[in-house]
Amino acid sequence: MTLTVADAGALTTVQDRGRVGLAHLGVPRAGPLDSPAAELANRLVGNGPDAALLEVTGGGLELSSDAGVWVAVTGAPGPVEIDGAPRSGGRAEWLPPGGRLRLGAPVTGVRTYLAVAGGIDVAPVLGSRSTDTLAWVGPPRVEARATLPVGRPTGPPAPLDTPRPPVPGPVRVVAGPRADWFAPDALDRLCATPYVVGPDSNRVGLRLEGESPVRVRDDELPSEGMVLGAVQVPPGGQPVVFLADHPPTGGYPVLAVVDPRDLWLCGQLRPGERLRFGRG
Repeated sequence: MTLTVADAGALTTVQDRGRVGLAHLGVPRAGPLDSPAAELANRLVGNGPDAALLEVTGGGLELSSDAGVWVAVTGAPGPVEIDGAPRSGGRAEWLPPGGRLRLGAPVTGVRTYLAVAGGIDVAPVLGSRSTDTLAWVGPPRVEARATLPVGRPTGPPAPLDTPRPPVPGPVRVVAGPRADWFAPDALDRLCATPYVVGPDSNRVGLRLEGESPVRVRDDELPSEGMVLGAVQVPPGGQPVVFLADHPPTGGYPVLAVVDPRDLWLCGQLRPGERLRFGRG
């Protein structure tokens, strides 16, 4: 069976768990920015953890199916319609043959996930079906009039799954490998200062606006490996949190690293929203 896309919204990409273990070859990881939401969507339609699904930024996706299939929408909450009728996110829903599904703009958050029973069965590239928006490795971004093949379902839909509870408090961080390039209180200042998400944020990194961490070393840092969640401080002084499509290497010091459990929060922050860090 196939899905036919009528409208892809601002940015829709195919994502699975990403290309883990290829950074030494210069290949970014990719994968969903909100992994818990993506994993929940796959579980709801009976998919395994490696199934590919759609990550929709800002809503606006509209598509139809040539056969009946179970679908699930998770992540940033917003209007979900099947053939014009409102449906619930966070549960499996039946998309009938020829049925049309539409995702409206999220009420909160940025990224919504659409899983289909059987998974999006595009050809894998370097072992993954994830689209990397830094080097554009993997399947191309989803555009209007695209047709997406769907695999054979591997399990029944789940009648219920437990959504994640709200996570109060700041985004947890630990000291980064180059914390000694900054003033002794730089990490404490990072955690005490509110930042605003900048308009240039994307799947590569969350660009922050606020107080600049004070450096005590001004010499040039040779390029070195970067990890998911690294809080890098470029010459302009404004921190950048590296997300799933971050480059494998970088030449600016990393003051802190976000706790993996809180990375999904960074993936759902909108430009203009505030972010606070806290010691993990």
